Amino acid sequence: MGNTIVGSCFCGACEFEVENDFKRFYFCHCKQCQKMTSSAHAANLFALPETLRWLKGEKETAIFQHPTRLFTRRFCKHCGSGLPVLTKNERFYLVPAGSLNAEPSRVVDAQIFIEEQSEWHKEGLKQECCEGFPQ
Repeated sequence: MGNTIVGSCFCGACEFEVENDFKRFYFCHCKQCQKMTSSAHAANLFALPETLRWLKGEKETAIFQHPTRLFTRRFCKHCGSGLPVLTKNERFYLVPAGSLNAEPSRVVDAQIFIEEQSEWHKEGLKQECCEGFPQ
């Protein structure tokens, strides 16, 4: 592999490396991504399958496949952190940006499903920014 980034789960049981040559980077505001991330949006990088390699803990992951939707999520069995998952058509790995241990070289291409963005997120973007907890 060429220029790679290591990624991992929060507890360190799972680790992978991926080439820093991502094809897309989206913030997805759809309702299912909000539910699956328990956050305002998902931040997913798209990597070609041959560019990702598990270093440890692949067997320590679990996969959730939604029974009626085209939606899959891989996560660490121990800490629940989101991890790369192969898309159903096997064209890409979806790599959660927060799982990377360094900054990717690709910048966000687009925010998608923006019409589903939560109101609390829109309002929160207007609020004071603090380096830590506010005083």
